[in-house]
Amino acid sequence: MSDLISDGKTRVYWLSTVANINAPTVAELNAGADYTSRITPDGLKLDPSTADVDTSSLASKFDTKTVGRVGYEVELTFKRGSTPTDDAPYSTLKYGVAGFLAVRRGLDYATAWASSQKLEVYPITCGEPANSSPAANEVMKFVSPMKVTDPPATAATVA
Repeated sequence: MSDLISDGKTRVYWLSTVANINAPTVAELNAGADYTSRITPDGLKLDPSTADVDTSSLASKFDTKTVGRVGYEVELTFKRGSTPTDDAPYSTLKYGVAGFLAVRRGLDYATAWASSQKLEVYPITCGEPANSSPAANEVMKFVSPMKVTDPPATAATVA
């Protein structure tokens, strides 16, 4: 048995436009902004939740449930940068900015986008960025809360 290691095997891009979130093209992905190296090691939070739907009845002696609506809590923690290029996430991901978050997992970060790769694409609108409190021996950081505005493509394939 072997385990998948995540270190260096995640890629996160911010895209302004995507024609089909289930099959983004290599050109659309390459046109996006690569924010991977600006995200802290634990800063990619894409947590799904599934609501319960009560299916029991007055005659039930046991509570039964089925799956209901799915939602996502999305939050990215970024390192601030000392140059405009390195600080692009802070200057770009402002309140109300809409776009798409593309996330590829399991391949080396340096591997170029290519047809047939699996990825996730989330339609996003950004919330108000929050500067993190200063701390000794840490880089400046900010948190970008994000709202998923339409059903994401969590099993997309690069066209």
